[in-house]
Amino acid sequence: MKFSPLVLLIFSIQLSISQNNSEVWISDNGDGTYTNPIIYADYSDPDVVRVGDDYYMTASSFNAVPGLPILHSKDMVNWKIINHALQEIVPVDVFNVPQHGNGVWAPSIRYHNNEFYIYWGDPDFGIYMVKTKDPSKAWDKPILVMEGKGLIDPCPLWDDNGDAYLVHAYAGSRAGVKSLLSVNKMNREGTQVIDKGVHVFDGHENHDTVEGPKFYKRNGYYYIFAPAGGVATGWQLILRSKSIYGPYEEKVVLEQGSTIINGPHQGAWVDTPNGESWFYHFQDVEAYGRIVHLQPMSWKDNWPIMGKDIDGNGIGEPITKNKKPNIEQSYPIVTPQETDNFEGDKIGLQWQWNANPNVLWHAKLRSKNHLRLFSIKPPENLPNLWLVPNLLLQKFPAPSFSVSTKISLFPEEAKKGKIAGLIVMGTDYATLSISHDENGFYLNQTEALKAIDGSPEVVNESVKLKSNSAYFKVEVSSPNAMCQFLYSENGKKFKKIGNPFKAKEGKWIGAKVGLFSISTQEAKRGGYADVEFFRITK
Repeated sequence: MKFSPLVLLIFSIQLSISQNNSEVWISDNGDGTYTNPIIYADYSDPDVVRVGDDYYMTASSFNAVPGLPILHSKDMVNWKIINHALQEIVPVDVFNVPQHGNGVWAPSIRYHNNEFYIYWGDPDFGIYMVKTKDPSKAWDKPILVMEGKGLIDPCPLWDDNGDAYLVHAYAGSRAGVKSLLSVNKMNREGTQVIDKGVHVFDGHENHDTVEGPKFYKRNGYYYIFAPAGGVATGWQLILRSKSIYGPYEEKVVLEQGSTIINGPHQGAWVDTPNGESWFYHFQDVEAYGRIVHLQPMSWKDNWPIMGKDIDGNGIGEPITKNKKPNIEQSYPIVTPQETDNFEGDKIGLQWQWNANPNVLWHAKLRSKNHLRLFSIKPPENLPNLWLVPNLLLQKFPAPSFSVSTKISLFPEEAKKGKIAGLIVMGTDYATLSISHDENGFYLNQTEALKAIDGSPEVVNESVKLKSNSAYFKVEVSSPNAMCQFLYSENGKKFKKIGNPFKAKEGKWIGAKVGLFSISTQEAKRGGYADVEFFRITK
């Protein structure tokens, strides 16, 4: 039986709604085209691999846990989070406390000998690898492939004869040198570097901040796709050679040019089963993080061509709207998860903690459709929440959106000192929280400007509540990520509270929004907050 295009479109829309897709950002236009960015969220340094008819993406996760998100797509445009490859960051004792901007930098994902591999660089400890046969299930424990300070952005290549190599870059903040790419040989299992390596490219003359290399082989050429020029302002450099150790020819193939897409670089070349080539890259948009774009790609004289050469200088520029990849089949619209109604026995895959999690921070019982966050004391008296590990956060999902939640505070025996609420987190942050004392329960709208520097949190406005429950809301508006908090005691009529707040990016990441439940050091133990839902809407 054949259906008309209109019937198919209606079915697709209904299925999208039933799958709880985003209300605030969908890239798929439903007519065979897509609009960039394909993901308006901070999946920085994205890498993608195709295995058969399936596509898998991972991205940098820094100090957020679980780390190394695994997203899946059938059509390269519609993506859903299916797992995380890293359930805790190693060394575990180091990352049991927040390590903002450290941890899991620029990963690469590859498929070899029926296994998925992810390599990443920790700038303080070295290059790690995890692997699995099924990316939707448990990944093996991390292996330290190459120990060293300042080693970042690794990518493996298994050559035609089975020999394994690793290209990587250097973090100038730790190594003292940057803009340098090196190739090391590994054992064939890809678990250990076995030599001192060879420098294969020095970008100091023409390409400042060369990093993020991705290794490929095509038509007898070894290719290193390497971003250059800096996160917010850079361009995409391609290196090629007939020898894995060079010398490498160079060519810039993608730049901002006359477009508004700044710094279009650092990502992944992916081909479809029918031979089309595509390139994923990020764009840095400050508080919103590094969002993901998809560009058409072709080949000429064994050089890749990306995007469209709009200004005629021989270098591609990113395009905003394009036909979807030709995969000869249509799939439903899906988006990375956002809203969580806290059903079942697990929280959604969109959530990450501020450090390696403790099992006692929260409870999610099958019999109760809410999230319980226990009132956790920070490890020491702190001026603000910057170094509190039990912040439960997720990425900003779009330029403009609203978050709403209902929180009930149960201080148990404590007369005061239990606090829970909604937070917009970055190097500056703001909260709307519920607290209590001997006289009852209060809502406080607070902010900590320059929280990263230890500035204290201050209260902008306080309101006495009639009960221990309230509805919380924050409205985020583009283009400057301005945030306005609101509250309600009945869930129907909301009032503004406190000052407008400009969201600020974190350390190498975009701003996040989420939940917290803490206790002061002086308060008696016990206490918790129940969160009924966390909804992201227009």
